[in-house]
Amino acid sequence: MSTPTMRAISQSAFGGPEVLEPVRVPRPEPLPTEVLVRVHAAGVNPVDWKTRSGGGMAGVLGQPPFVLGWDVSGVVEEVGFGVTVWKPGDEVYGMPWFPRAAGAYAEYVTAPARQFARKPATLDHLRAAAVPLAALTAWQVLTDTAGVQAGQRVLVHAGAGGVGHLAVQFARHLGAHVITTASAAKHEWLRKLGAEETIDYTTTRFEDAVADVDVVIDLVGDGHDHTSTRSLGVLRPGGLLVAVPSGISPELMERAHAAGVRATPFLVEPDGPGLAHIAGLIDRGEAAIEVEAVLPLEQAAEAHRRGEEGRTRGKLVLGVA
Repeated sequence: MSTPTMRAISQSAFGGPEVLEPVRVPRPEPLPTEVLVRVHAAGVNPVDWKTRSGGGMAGVLGQPPFVLGWDVSGVVEEVGFGVTVWKPGDEVYGMPWFPRAAGAYAEYVTAPARQFARKPATLDHLRAAAVPLAALTAWQVLTDTAGVQAGQRVLVHAGAGGVGHLAVQFARHLGAHVITTASAAKHEWLRKLGAEETIDYTTTRFEDAVADVDVVIDLVGDGHDHTSTRSLGVLRPGGLLVAVPSGISPELMERAHAAGVRATPFLVEPDGPGLAHIAGLIDRGEAAIEVEAVLPLEQAAEAHRRGEEGRTRGKLVLGVA
């Protein structure tokens, strides 16, 4: 009997978006404690195109060929031995396996059952697929890493991006005073999401406009105009810089120590219970996901091109089913 196959987007080499090619690959089978999910949509994230070009999680995935993608929304097709939390037909979403390969740019994925959560009831699959990686990053940074409390001042760099616009909303939900950097055209939207101060990074140096910050969430990185290093100067004594995309160099850590502030890198982890909580926030209208565009799976390369331009408001999504 022949092995069932499925559509997927794979790459056989590192490089530009053109290395992403439609292929057919064997359909995975769930192991004990795993579920097989029929993917209806897959979110596209910066880590995807960084990995495609040889950065990001390329060191974890190893040499191509591989199938990119971690954001998934779909329907449970089959459950492995021992799974009791899901049954075929359940609508789920998740960020399975990260940073190991999940292969979300495909018709099916398998992963541990408890790395998924029930899809937000108020979102269709196309919008739900945009949530997991960005939302978990924002939520884990704010609650687990920074322990943000009501009344604290939180600065979110790149507030209009996928992680950023959720971090703005979650920080406001936690009772923080939220400040964010973004181009002027996005300020009104960000204020509606909960930002109380907006800084146009194209015209204003943020360190000239803000001070006495408790937590800086840097979603830009030191590689762009030394954003992390400059952020140390806006923190109050004992404040915390969380550098998401580029981490913390030894030199930056030394600067932070000398300035009397703290600095830490961060990498998101799969978290089914966290996604369940986030789904509740979304369904209660306390958080919203912005999707700029949905493209078919076969146009993954175009999605990467658009994402790498760095002007996306919210998220890009690939429709699969």
